[in-house]
Amino acid sequence: MAMTRVHEPSRSLAGNTCTIRLTEIFGRATKSILGFFLMMGLCNGVHYLLRPFSQPRTTSDTIVGLVVGNFMRKELDLSIHKTLRYIVDFGMTCYMFVLGLEMDPCVLFKAPTRDAKMIMAAKVSPIFMNWVNNENPEGKPMKGPHLVLAVAFMAFLCCCPTIIGYNPTLSAFLAGTFLPREGRVSRWAIGKINYLLTTVFYPIFFFWMGVESKLSDFEPGQIITWVRLLLLFAIVTVGKVVGTVIAGAILGFHWPESVALGLLLTMKGHFHIYLAISAKIAGKISTSTSIAMVFVIFFTVVHAPKVVAHIIRRARKRTPTHRMALELLDPSSELKILLCIHGPHNTGAAINIMEISRGTANPGVVVYVTDMIELTDEIAATLVQGEGVDTVTVTHTGVTQMRDQVTTAFQRYVDENGDGITLRRMLALSAFNCMAQDICILAEDLLGALIILPFHKNQRGDGSLSEGQAGFRYVNRKVIRHAPCSVGILVDRGLGSVEKISRSYVTLNVAVIFIGGKDDREALAYAGRVARHPGVKLSVIRFLVDADAENAARRAGTYRISVAEQEEEMRQDDECFAYFYERHVAGGHVAYVEKHMASSAETYSTLKSLEGQYTLVIVGRGGGVNSVLTYGMNDWQQCPELGPIGDVLSGSEFSAKTSVLIIHQHNLKGELDGLDDDFSIM
Repeated sequence: MAMTRVHEPSRSLAGNTCTIRLTEIFGRATKSILGFFLMMGLCNGVHYLLRPFSQPRTTSDTIVGLVVGNFMRKELDLSIHKTLRYIVDFGMTCYMFVLGLEMDPCVLFKAPTRDAKMIMAAKVSPIFMNWVNNENPEGKPMKGPHLVLAVAFMAFLCCCPTIIGYNPTLSAFLAGTFLPREGRVSRWAIGKINYLLTTVFYPIFFFWMGVESKLSDFEPGQIITWVRLLLLFAIVTVGKVVGTVIAGAILGFHWPESVALGLLLTMKGHFHIYLAISAKIAGKISTSTSIAMVFVIFFTVVHAPKVVAHIIRRARKRTPTHRMALELLDPSSELKILLCIHGPHNTGAAINIMEISRGTANPGVVVYVTDMIELTDEIAATLVQGEGVDTVTVTHTGVTQMRDQVTTAFQRYVDENGDGITLRRMLALSAFNCMAQDICILAEDLLGALIILPFHKNQRGDGSLSEGQAGFRYVNRKVIRHAPCSVGILVDRGLGSVEKISRSYVTLNVAVIFIGGKDDREALAYAGRVARHPGVKLSVIRFLVDADAENAARRAGTYRISVAEQEEEMRQDDECFAYFYERHVAGGHVAYVEKHMASSAETYSTLKSLEGQYTLVIVGRGGGVNSVLTYGMNDWQQCPELGPIGDVLSGSEFSAKTSVLIIHQHNLKGELDGLDDDFSIM
């Protein structure tokens, strides 16, 4: 019992000491975590304030790091300094690995013996990574074991060179250059590591930079300090600018472009800041020189956005504008179509549209088959993060099976009859209120000339049209309003049932109705490409206004445009039709019919007379000068997005075996909203 009494105080003292120690550890950990979130919040806040000035994130992070780091410097002990250095070294290793992964490796000449192992790794690495990429095709989640093996292999490559004498940071950079830049694994690694660097590492890195940059040792009152700063800036800038100006003069560049390129080449980044601070810590340079280097790096980053904006501004002036209307395209040039579908039930009609649009094999047509899928809660719950920060993989069984079915149908057709057709697969997966924007952005990025959308109503077995889905109708109307190119809406009433359009003999009767206006000219331009298909018999039906009816309409004020605009539209109509007539009708390849009428009632009766004669009718959405022929139709049309003629042809009173393609020309005088925002890249 005496022995027990002797040891009880010591046990109590040890317990209290342990409790105090744990409290200190948790307290320091809490402070560190709170400090990290404070640093991250300040970096994001300052970056948000500097975004209107096109400043990159490096600028805001540098400012916050210098201010906060120097303010907190006296509150940090030696252990915090060591911890920050370990974190920075590890983060810079990851940074250099990604940098190497994004670069093309250079060929090594006369490599020393020690580098033989490195070269062997460079030869073996792509084989393994390509095997992983082939085992994990696009559009499906990556297999867990393959992902673990790939990550372990990357870590192995980064660690092994250190054993034979290389610096860890350089080892990671070389390991990155050994791996193939393309492929799912590389994209996944780049996206994940860059996300980790941006959200976690950079705030800590710039805080460490501020802690190590003791601004009180900068000595701003000394002339030699500013001489050193200006000399460093001159060394960084003058050599690059003079070199690019001389090289530009030899190559025939304008001197403003050469100067801008030279200034852009002076831009430095995180690794240069890391070297400047590391050299100061190692005692190679003074604190004042290290801070001067940081300031020089900061100034090279600050001026870079203005230089980039200048380069882009000059490039946009000298680069031809993408022609977003079929009327302006050369009929013999390659046509890019964004062909949208709702599901497998649209596949037949979409394939036939792709077939008649192909023209000749050279240059042919590029078709981007795009699935329009509403993002529901059920589908959203199955999304998996993809290789990049902003990419996801769809794992919903219904969606993947539907896409596989569509892909198989299109790919089989292209494999059997795809001469001149280049097939690409796209996906517009979003809510209905955002889907139109996604489609417009996709068409703009792909430089598409025509978007073809399926009508929101589907044909029933008895030939009538269903009520359809209001969401898809909303998307169609919004795409027509904001698309960066021409838009077509396809009302499938039998076109999808045509099994195969032959290229040896005529299997499809197609008509194009021309009244006048930009939409009709666009429809005629598309029909010109259809006319080149040997399996299509095309007929052009031109509706003309009787002279007496035209004069009466002018007196009654039926025309909704001025006389000058009317004459200009008629001139463009005549020029467009004359070109089409000379190219297609005069040679006997296309049939031509004129219909003279005086009112919209006669227009309706003429359309009814065409019932059952054609499998597909191509019409413009509207906007013609001969509005007397469609006057009053807008009052009772059911679907304004189809235009007056398209609404009649797709109505329940018309033939259930005639499909309609309504084309709307892009507004050439308009500008896509947010176009300038694409160049706010810094």
